[in-house]
Amino acid sequence: MLTPFQESGQLYNFSNIRYAQPPVGKLRFAAPVPPQGRNPNVQNGNSTPICPVAWPTWELISAGFVASFIEGNATSFNYTEAEQELQLYLAANGNSSYTPTPRETEDCLFLDVIVPKAVFDGAHGARRRRQNGGASVLVWIYGGGYVGGDKSSSNPSGLIKSSQANGDPGLIFVAMNYRLGALGWLSGPTFQSAGGVSNAGLYDQRLALEWVQKYIHLFGGDPSKVTVMGESAGGGSIEHQMTAYGGQRPVPFSRAVLQSPGFLPTTSQFVQENTTNLFLKYLNVSSIEEARNASSLAVMTANYNLITNAQYASYAVGPVVDGTFAPNLPGIAFLNGAYTKNLTVMAGHNTNEAPAFTPPFIGTDAELAGYLRTAFPTIATPVVDHIVHTLYPLSSYPAPIDRTMALINELLFQCNTDYVARAYGNRTYNYQFEVFPALHGYDVPYSFYNGQATNVSADMVAPVARAMQSYLVNFAMTGDPNGPGLPYFPVQGNNATEMGLNAILLSATAGATPDVMVQRDPTVGARCAWLQKALYS
Repeated sequence: MLTPFQESGQLYNFSNIRYAQPPVGKLRFAAPVPPQGRNPNVQNGNSTPICPVAWPTWELISAGFVASFIEGNATSFNYTEAEQELQLYLAANGNSSYTPTPRETEDCLFLDVIVPKAVFDGAHGARRRRQNGGASVLVWIYGGGYVGGDKSSSNPSGLIKSSQANGDPGLIFVAMNYRLGALGWLSGPTFQSAGGVSNAGLYDQRLALEWVQKYIHLFGGDPSKVTVMGESAGGGSIEHQMTAYGGQRPVPFSRAVLQSPGFLPTTSQFVQENTTNLFLKYLNVSSIEEARNASSLAVMTANYNLITNAQYASYAVGPVVDGTFAPNLPGIAFLNGAYTKNLTVMAGHNTNEAPAFTPPFIGTDAELAGYLRTAFPTIATPVVDHIVHTLYPLSSYPAPIDRTMALINELLFQCNTDYVARAYGNRTYNYQFEVFPALHGYDVPYSFYNGQATNVSADMVAPVARAMQSYLVNFAMTGDPNGPGLPYFPVQGNNATEMGLNAILLSATAGATPDVMVQRDPTVGARCAWLQKALYS
């Protein structure tokens, strides 16, 4: 019999369930392995392990630029001054030795299962549910640039409450940790030849999803009704799961919600090799075997140095083309039909994804070309010229920074939803989150709304958040976001229809004409179609 580690109202919280062996020793840099045996000790939830995290220092400048963008002063942001202030800050605060937080540990591959009391009690009552029946399941993959985040960062109680609005017992929520930074995303020829597994973080996610398929019936869930949802790196991870192994293996979910799926398309072995060598340098070793035998503190410190010193707009690591799990970029896989076909998909992007990731120092054509050559070292000059002068000509934008943001918006985020929609015959449910300032990540508090104030006034956010949650849980439970009292959410269709999630919902939910919400996705067009070919890689 399962014992809930925590009970909160009408929810059971089964915290910190191990789904993999500790990824240390021989398992460091390797694919995860299911746990062996059984731990008789029931955890009480007081300790919540997370994988080692680190954040690049350029985010300190980025925060200032984002503030200027929100105030309408992006064009006057002084990057030189911000860089000088950063260097002064680092000189004053950056010399102390790295110390991980008490929660950070390599032994971090745990997941949480949060179950409505009615669902769990029903599954273990006199009329026990069969394994192929039960509640719908929503599995959350957090974002954080593949270097940060953890399973406990979002409270699902609002989502679960929304799933119970029509008298249903509700859905089950699952969230897993996966390895971050160098511990989850090292790659390249030297790494793989020494037994390292590229994209280990993706393998972590896949094992967790397989755990759900195998065991969720014990909590009252239906393994045939699993929806995986992720934002940013989480959404990008899901695209890699959908295209894993060239689509030749079944995926352990039937529906997917992609929120601002993001990643830097990386095929270059040169980039992968250099990143691994830089990590080894920070660790002060010369081989992967030595790195595998180093102490956890030493490895975590090297990871910290690798990430904090990453170039502007880079997180140093992330998903790569590895020839196995990721035989190609997701965009190419979707273009060539190398993905899992039997999925129902909902995908969304925000209006202003780019500001937090836009280098404020790029202004001229030459500077933009330099950025492209840094991000994609093998890019050909004609490709650079086409991007700079044809796809994103400076003359088409009010200011140079607007041109750079347009490129970042589409290349790293918005076009990823377009690739998915076209792959699934435009039968996906696409939306755009538009509540000002509609920055990257600003939709997450709406998805996990529990009555709290967020980035806008509470009286404005509540109707939008509740409608968004209703769309999400309806989709997770039925494969269709539509339901009673909601403006109609159409499939994308050949005319690139999307739902606009914005303040209009205030009037729409009060009885205004529902179709005021429906609009054409402005990101669909020739630029995304060209970028999908990845001619820059």
